[in-house]
Amino acid sequence: MRIGINTRFLLKDKLEGIGVYTQEVSKRLVKILPEHEWFFFFDRKYDESFIPNEQIQPILTYPPARHPLLWYWWFEKSLPQKFKKHQIDLFFSPDGYLSLSTNIPQLLTIHDIAFEYYPQSIPWLVNQYYRHYTPQFCQKAQHIFTISQQTKSDLVNNYTIAPNKISVSPNGVSEIFQPLSEIEKSIIQNQYTQALPYFLYVGAIHPRKNVISIFQSFERFKDNYPNSPHQLVIVGRKAWSNSELMQFFDQMKYQKEVIWLENIPRKQLIQIMGAATALIYLSLYEGFGLPIIESMACGVTCITSQDSPMSEILQDGGLTVNPLDIDEVSNAMNKLASKPSYLHTLNIKCLEISKNYTWDKSAMSIAEKIEQISISQRNR
Repeated sequence: MRIGINTRFLLKDKLEGIGVYTQEVSKRLVKILPEHEWFFFFDRKYDESFIPNEQIQPILTYPPARHPLLWYWWFEKSLPQKFKKHQIDLFFSPDGYLSLSTNIPQLLTIHDIAFEYYPQSIPWLVNQYYRHYTPQFCQKAQHIFTISQQTKSDLVNNYTIAPNKISVSPNGVSEIFQPLSEIEKSIIQNQYTQALPYFLYVGAIHPRKNVISIFQSFERFKDNYPNSPHQLVIVGRKAWSNSELMQFFDQMKYQKEVIWLENIPRKQLIQIMGAATALIYLSLYEGFGLPIIESMACGVTCITSQDSPMSEILQDGGLTVNPLDIDEVSNAMNKLASKPSYLHTLNIKCLEISKNYTWDKSAMSIAEKIEQISISQRNR
């Protein structure tokens, strides 16, 4: 078969959750199923590092799709033309969108439907697009993959999708995420926080991610435990609707102890993550929470939201809290900052738990579905 993959989120040095998922799964699919021809569809100039071997044919497909009108044009006009030109037999879209204007089989990964629960944190036109088209994408897809049971349940409950049409295939963690030596940790802390320990947040700066609670908890932590040397490092791109967050940040009492980094290369991110005391991830809604498992693979524990897919991943390897309870979060920060032996125990547990999450498993479930479709087409 000639198989196309939507790779528009493969952006050099700008990989976020969906971009990481796309890269890790797509390169494994090519290896697992070498008998097929593979076409990667990009919406802008791509970096050659995303084309790991000669099996893959990159297809540049304009226009760059970063606006609802351009999303529509790219998926409904540009891609179908490319499908016909290159005689694509099957299309896999890892970012929640697909084309309604083609009849070839399509496989779809939906990471979450946060827009149904937090519409106020997304631009109006974007939210309208999601709410109008996502149910149609789900109906159109031959099969849907989700990264957690939570997202599967949300799709079934919101869009009345048959449960057997959805497979849960959790994210994995790349083998490049590894614990650092004590010397390496010292080097990184010297580089970013003047040799001081730090808590870390990694992810887009978006209202749903609840970064404001991290700031508020850090303020409370520094007030209650003034002798703690800990800093707060934020690694993330400022996304939508952050006026409240920025107003709070501008008047923070301990603003000078917050280090804000953007567009960090992946190799550098791993080092920053591996040298942290703990990751703090207080998202209000998440399909999975990839930074959680990446941090755990670095042997770094986490503080995350209770009763969530993130807490399911973390298990007993860290602390779960009410993400809106500032006192509870600040107390959790102090528990990790002031009890090194307890912290060490959690870090060891995290490392062991993380070994259950591999990208090979994630890709294999998709490869199996591709093979089912391939066999079905051959038998026609």
